[in-house]
Amino acid sequence: MALLSARRRWQLAGVAGLVTVIGAGITVVGAHAENADVFSADFESGSTSAWSKSGGTWSIVSDGSKALSQTSANSANAREFAGDTTWTNYTVSAKVKPLTLGTDGFVGLLARSKSSTTFYRLALLPGQVQLQAVNSGAVTVLATSKQTVTPGTWYTLSITTSGTTISGSVNGTSIGSGSSSVAAAGRIGLQTANSTARFDDVTVSTGSTSTTPTTPPVSTTTSKPVTTTTSAPVTTTSAPVTTTTSGSSTPVSGAIYVAPTGSASAAGTVSAPTTLATAITKVAAGGTIYLRGGTYSLSATQTIAVGNNGTASALKTISAYPGEKPVLDFSAQSVSDSNRGLALNGNYWQLYGFTVQKAGDNGIAVGGSHNTIERVVTAFNRDSGLQMSRVSSATAKADWPNNNLVVSSESHDNADPDGEDADGFAAKLTVGPNNVFQYDVSHNNIDDGWDLFSKPDTGPISPVTIEDSLSYNNGTLTSGTVNASGDRNGFKLGGSDIAVNNLVKRNVAYNNGHHGFTYNSNPGSMTIASNLSIDNAERNFAFDEGTSTFTSNTSCRFKVSGSNDKISGTADSSNQFYSGSNGSRCAPYSGALAWSWDTAGKLTTTFGGKAVTF
Repeated sequence: MALLSARRRWQLAGVAGLVTVIGAGITVVGAHAENADVFSADFESGSTSAWSKSGGTWSIVSDGSKALSQTSANSANAREFAGDTTWTNYTVSAKVKPLTLGTDGFVGLLARSKSSTTFYRLALLPGQVQLQAVNSGAVTVLATSKQTVTPGTWYTLSITTSGTTISGSVNGTSIGSGSSSVAAAGRIGLQTANSTARFDDVTVSTGSTSTTPTTPPVSTTTSKPVTTTTSAPVTTTSAPVTTTTSGSSTPVSGAIYVAPTGSASAAGTVSAPTTLATAITKVAAGGTIYLRGGTYSLSATQTIAVGNNGTASALKTISAYPGEKPVLDFSAQSVSDSNRGLALNGNYWQLYGFTVQKAGDNGIAVGGSHNTIERVVTAFNRDSGLQMSRVSSATAKADWPNNNLVVSSESHDNADPDGEDADGFAAKLTVGPNNVFQYDVSHNNIDDGWDLFSKPDTGPISPVTIEDSLSYNNGTLTSGTVNASGDRNGFKLGGSDIAVNNLVKRNVAYNNGHHGFTYNSNPGSMTIASNLSIDNAERNFAFDEGTSTFTSNTSCRFKVSGSNDKISGTADSSNQFYSGSNGSRCAPYSGALAWSWDTAGKLTTTFGGKAVTF
């Protein structure tokens, strides 16, 4: 289990009686106790700062005591999330009061929220309660109980996750359980759909046998403001962010220590650190490798081999040591397809808080599954900074990388010699289901910010989710270098006329060298919702064909003339596309771009100091 506000992993085992007050009304506890509450929120402080809103109208109200209220009856998807994406086995409980319950609506509690559309849900519906597995929005009912749900009545909902067994109860009475592998880990959440409700007394508890992730919390990491010129090429005046800094905390016991001066024959202790390559082969499931600060001058790919796996309840972790800045530098590598920096081919790993730079190909190549990559920077590599694709041509399609999460990470200034291939983030060519990018930033890469390309030889990739992320200045390096033959898009969402139904929500594309968001010959039925696209060189939204659904997107132009947006599919009046003049929603976005992450890892993008809201 993890400490909430830092959204990272603190070890419960071995920490007796630790109590940290994150903010008034929110308490996180770590102890040896059986079924210890490790998180609680009663909202008495009036603050929701530890929660991340997605849709709806939320506020703190008085209902005997303070409670969190959602009052938009017309919102089809109102959610609040809290906690850590690596939480695994736990019980989350909450008091829930439906106020209005639409005929097609529900009020629910979420567990293991891997993304905003993948989680387990215990839902109060008219006349019944359902325990559901939700996978990219698709619902599988695990258990159902017929019972009257009365608006204005408080219910205590609980979900328990234990491996692949998911169970639910209402007012202490079980409604059943089921087996599912949709989400191995994730945050907690509160949700309404076409309904209004109040929530109170949210708790998360874990028994003594639960395995707790082990990476410590981090402090806020903030980029400097980004300013641009109006002439081509566009360059950024701010220095790139190349490291993240972990906050002070007590390191976990039993960790393996790695240092730039480490020796392969050393024990891997604080006083006798080993090498990363050696530590990777020695760390056990549930164990942690700490990277001490400094620059690691490396020439060989650091490989987490196929079969070197953690488990769903005991991830293997590579983390920056608290308060230090490790940089894995592969300048010694020549340009070659085989010269990756870090090859993550195992399953159930978490990478946290370090930089990978100047590799001869990808900075990080992800061929494994069920991995979490957080607060990691990939920069100045000689192909895409971070790329998901199969390990080799012999890899079965069922083993293509799947269920990976890249969160609160940055990729910039990646450039291949031809200037046509190096993207910031790529999930392309051979990618399995349920890969998610969230709160990520891609900028000043020579090709695209994101690339979701498919090719005929291997067929369609599985749908990819990109949400709450930022892509800017792609096609132009921070040095001012431009390759005119590069694609230079913010979000490139396909290729080769192969249909893939990607999900793209609440993202910002700004000042990229070609399109902001482009279908790139993907004729599928994508979901393109609540995105903002500004001053991209050609089109802000470029969708020439397909049956995608567009809702609540905004397109603006201030300094770059470009072309009118082109849309194919279903687009209702909630969209504000550019067709020669700006709409009313553009007014707040004329200022300079800046961005930052808060301590929970949530990305905030601002223009002229005004935060983008969706």
